[in-house]
This record gives sequence, C-alpha cells and structure tokens, in this order.
Amino acid sequence: MIRIAREGWPWILVAGGAGGTAALLRKKYLGLAAAGVTGALVWFFRDPSREPVPDRELLISPADGVVSIVRYYPEYEGFPGPVYRVGIFMRLYDVHVNRAPVPGRILQVISSRGRKLPASWDPALEWNEKRLYWMERDDGIPILVVQVAGLLARRTVSYVRPGDEVLTGDRLGMIKFGSRVEVFFPAEGTRVLVREGHRVRAGETPLALLPWKTE
Repeated sequence: MIRIAREGWPWILVAGGAGGTAALLRKKYLGLAAAGVTGALVWFFRDPSREPVPDRELLISPADGVVSIVRYYPEYEGFPGPVYRVGIFMRLYDVHVNRAPVPGRILQVISSRGRKLPASWDPALEWNEKRLYWMERDDGIPILVVQVAGLLARRTVSYVRPGDEVLTGDRLGMIKFGSRVEVFFPAEGTRVLVREGHRVRAGETPLALLPWKTE
C-alpha cells in the first residue's frame, strides 16, 4: 500500500470527490479527468520508506532529485569555517518528503516568505520562500538544510521542532510541488561523493563523507 504524506489528503479527497460527483452525473470525460488528477496527486504525495546506510560519518541526501550544484565557500554565515553546498532539484515526479541527512538535534527551524522564481534558478535560494533547518550532528558538527519552494507553489512544511532528536533518514518536512533542497556542511576533512547531474534519493544516497569529530 502506498503511504501518503498527510499534506496530500485534502488535495486527493477533493479531486476524488469531484470524480465521484462526475460519475454520479454521468459526466464521463470530467470523471476521467478527475480520476487522472487524483492519481497524479497520489503519486506526487507518496511517502515511501527508506533505508539509510548505517554509517554515522556519511551525510545522506535530504531529497530525491538531481544534484544541480556542488560549491565550495571559504566562509558562510553560521559556520566556523569553509563549507560545501550541495543543491538538489526536485521535479514534479520526485518524492517531495525531505529527510534528515545526519543523526543529531534540531537547533532552529526558520521560515521566510518570498517570491515565486523557478526553483531551478540559483537566485531562488535567496529570494523564494524557504525553510531553514539548523542541525547539530551528535558530535557537534553543524549542518544546514534549506527547503526552497518553487514556481507553482511556495508552501514548505516542517515535521520537526527545535530540540527534536532525529536519526539519519527521519522525515524533516516536505515542499508542495516544484522545488529544491540545499544542504550546507563543513568542508574541512570532508570528501564530497556526488557531482552535478547525479541522481539521488532522500534517506539513501550518500552525498559526502564527514569524519567524526573527536575531542
């Protein structure tokens, strides 16, 4: 049975109700259209189970999609040193539930309103609606996950709160319709395992190897 993200049920029930009404009124083509929309919504809001690689030093992809950017920054606000940024673009047919890339604790969840630029555009990171998840891995390493809403809708949804403990692959939230997810992490001693164009899966595909911090 397909697991559906809870945010999808209102959409699915409305479309299904429209299809049922059309069937009662014997509106064949309207009913077929409603059935098609219902099926598409079920597919979009699916939330399959995932099995992360059991390695605490791996940073796992927070999103399904294609790696759109891998970039190094000598400094970035909120981090004590240089960072890597890996951006993942999610198309409409990708799973849109996002997951924790490492085990640790949620420090902050910050949301902001914004524009409706296409999520594939790099400026969307700065200008579109977004939700930031500041995390701390169990060894104190800071991680930032950013949900960036897209052109069709600008709604981000969070499943976690500050103070929550998460395991790798736990659900953080989702973005409704076209969107992207960015993850920032310390660059010192880190080895990035993906390149632009690589296809990744949330909760399963390793993005980088971050050595465990020791005292």
